[in-house]
Amino acid sequence: MFKDRVDAATQLAERLKRYNLKDAVILAIPRGGVEIGYVLSQKLDLPLDVIFIKKIGHPLNKELAIGAVSQYGRTIDESFSISDEYIESESSRVKQLLEERHKEYAGERVPVVLKNKTVILTDDGIATGQTMLSALNVVKANSPAKIIVAVPVASPRIMQVLKSDVDLVICEACPDDFQAVGQFYKSFTQLSDQEAINLLRKANKTHIET
Repeated sequence: MFKDRVDAATQLAERLKRYNLKDAVILAIPRGGVEIGYVLSQKLDLPLDVIFIKKIGHPLNKELAIGAVSQYGRTIDESFSISDEYIESESSRVKQLLEERHKEYAGERVPVVLKNKTVILTDDGIATGQTMLSALNVVKANSPAKIIVAVPVASPRIMQVLKSDVDLVICEACPDDFQAVGQFYKSFTQLSDQEAINLLRKANKTHIET
């Protein structure tokens, strides 16, 4: 069990130090993932950014995802017969919302470049994995050199999926009795948007100055 996110991220950082991460960037999934990402950024001296993910719903059933959009782009499930007009309209609408969200977090700083980079995707844990898998699909569309998923804890089911989908998975705990991410933290207080924003901006300021 981890004391808190800082403890969990510190353990992850020690594992990540074994790899050549000179040309790498950290992408954190808000909000709890930003605290993990902040510690990794400080320990590994790497730039930190956030990735906001939102699904595109089917026109007849908004709960059915036909794709996902982030500020980095989109992925579409081609098995659905959906008009290009609908896809373009929804993608544009959602991307604008996410770009505004990113601006709220990062200010005027543009998203980090992912092409030919080692991308370290992180969160404070993975339960169902739907958000992480959507993020992975978008990241892949940006042609990174390598993708690493680094999380403190994850369910065994999603771990099997991730291991076959990325270059490397680093996970401190993958317990059979997994029920929820929070059960593996002594302190698992919810991070506010403002706290996450402050951490992201602090990480970027530190990285630029060093």
